[in-house]
Amino acid sequence: MHFISQKLEDYIEQHSEKEPKLLAALNKETYQKILLPRMLSGHFQGRVLSMLSKLIRPMNILEIGTYTGYSALCLCEGMHENGQLHTIDIKEELIDFQRKYFDKSPWENQIVQHLGQAIAIIPNLDLKFDLVFIDADKENYINYFELIVPKMNKGGIILSDNVLWSGKVLEPLQPNDLSTKIIMEYNQLLKNDPRVETLLLPIRDGLMISRIV
Repeated sequence: MHFISQKLEDYIEQHSEKEPKLLAALNKETYQKILLPRMLSGHFQGRVLSMLSKLIRPMNILEIGTYTGYSALCLCEGMHENGQLHTIDIKEELIDFQRKYFDKSPWENQIVQHLGQAIAIIPNLDLKFDLVFIDADKENYINYFELIVPKMNKGGIILSDNVLWSGKVLEPLQPNDLSTKIIMEYNQLLKNDPRVETLLLPIRDGLMISRIV
């Protein structure tokens, strides 16, 4: 769903930082070869992720939902020179595609791929994180949040994607629409949870920024 016109989106991209060549190639190949390319973060949101990471300068980053690796590479742009990014996905068929682009980047030895269910993997990560990006199955957003908060450093940032859910958060809830129900509950949780301060930005499909207090 476009919340602003395509012309205005084009103007925004034209007046933001250029998409790096490696990411442009990843973007193009994703659209050529991978199902559901709309899931890609893309140029503008990618530059938002990059800028936030550069402002935070995280040592350890966690990404839940890798897809083809575009957002992971954007987040790496601000990572501390000795930092690591851990990224989790359930799709085995995408591992080699991700790795091809990770290995072409300056962070090839700093990106750790995890294959499997994030709910099972996160508790076994013996790390404290400065930056987390949640962009996976919506039904588990609340579960991910509860697993992540104890593993965050104070002042750390949790980014949650798709929290406007194509505008469905404003529509009457359909009885069988679990994803929308969970997203609405998640948004309310982050608004009221005293462990975080939260700002919802109307970027693409909604990007929530939550800071650990």
